[in-house]
Amino acid sequence: MEKILFLTGRLAHKALEKVLSELKPIDFYWEIKEIGLQVAGLMTADMIRRRLKEPILDFDRIIVPGRCRGDLEKLSTDFGLPIERGPEELKDIPRFFNKESLKMNISNYDISIFAEIVDASKLTVEQILEKAENFKKDGANVIDIGCLPETKFPHLEDSVLELKNKGFKVSVDSLEPDELIRGSNAGADFLLSLTPNTLWVANEVTATPVLIPKEPTDEESLIKSIEYFLKIDRDFYADAILDPIPFGLVDSICRYKRLRTRFPEIKIMVGVGNVSELTEADTNGINAVLIGICSELKATAILTTQVSGHARRSVTEIDLARRVMYAARESRSLPKGFSDDLLTIHGKKPFLDTYDEIKSIAENVKDPNFRIQISEKGIHVYNRDGLVTENDPFAFYPDLKLHEDASHAFYMGVELARAEIAWRLGKRYAQDRGLDWGVSADKLSEEMLTHCQPGTTLKKERRRKNK
Repeated sequence: MEKILFLTGRLAHKALEKVLSELKPIDFYWEIKEIGLQVAGLMTADMIRRRLKEPILDFDRIIVPGRCRGDLEKLSTDFGLPIERGPEELKDIPRFFNKESLKMNISNYDISIFAEIVDASKLTVEQILEKAENFKKDGANVIDIGCLPETKFPHLEDSVLELKNKGFKVSVDSLEPDELIRGSNAGADFLLSLTPNTLWVANEVTATPVLIPKEPTDEESLIKSIEYFLKIDRDFYADAILDPIPFGLVDSICRYKRLRTRFPEIKIMVGVGNVSELTEADTNGINAVLIGICSELKATAILTTQVSGHARRSVTEIDLARRVMYAARESRSLPKGFSDDLLTIHGKKPFLDTYDEIKSIAENVKDPNFRIQISEKGIHVYNRDGLVTENDPFAFYPDLKLHEDASHAFYMGVELARAEIAWRLGKRYAQDRGLDWGVSADKLSEEMLTHCQPGTTLKKERRRKNK
């Protein structure tokens, strides 16, 4: 049986012991060791090196707090056994070990993202390249050059050529045969889209076309186009057209299902913008469900846009959703536990500690430093002088007594604002860390090899005092 040593601080010892003792099933032996500090989150690799003197060779590995800073790889080499960070919150330890045992992997996917630059004809080549780079960074596999009806696009060829020179896969999106042919001649990989009336374009080009029906509800016209391309053994995608709510979304999903049933092996594309762009609701959930449907359909391409401000993260959201849904489908499990990053507004378990547990911790604090936590009851601030609980950050002002300490007051204002947002939305809050918005916002970078640097207000305050 594996033997694991957990390092912690004095304030967290009892809580860690409780969590570990309640783990079921458990397939390892554990011990806990304090290394002479109150707050476990302030532990560093250098501190461990100095203070961990007792023999540890009997253990197979050491787990340190998730916020422990420093070079753990070097520390592992020095001590001769693996030393790794656990979860940031000790109550996540059961999930931490469950993930270890399941070895969840979301690196694979089978859906390609076509990200459309909808107004490409109005942009310069340089602007198109900039948008393409951003889409690629967010996870797009193909850059879709959107052409506008009755709008001249003299730099279409140059746009395709420059994108190809930069290593992009490119599709040209137009219902005008001339633009499709020009795009293919310039090197485009895909053409969106060919109707039954424009199938002849395929004979003029080498690019892979996307086939669509004459009208969204005209399934027979799409079937005939597919059968023709199968007969001539030509590569293609088929798109049955996803309609917006309330103008036939369910019926269009059924069309895709019938299409897959009739043609089990063909490549299907789904354009999700009619739903994500035209529904005023947060897109991460919409995209997750749509990609789940696509995964069941075994669709292998998604066309998405980012036009409306509320859909500005669609490519990033779809990139994660396709990985989660692929992993869920291949493992025959629900899309749960693979990633928390699609949970952008509410957390599954936002309140790690009850009021009574926080009160118990507060009673053992012996220093004047303010700690901030949240529970279902509200926002809690405590130090050696006691515990105060409120729902409104402004209500803490009289008790904090920071009237003459501007930098500290500013710090507490920022932290209490974060705590209030987390409490009202039901999100995780951890002092000194920004809120996690999942795929809805870029994550704040954090260097775990170095110590936290002083905040801006503290730096300025130090400079003022040194003058």
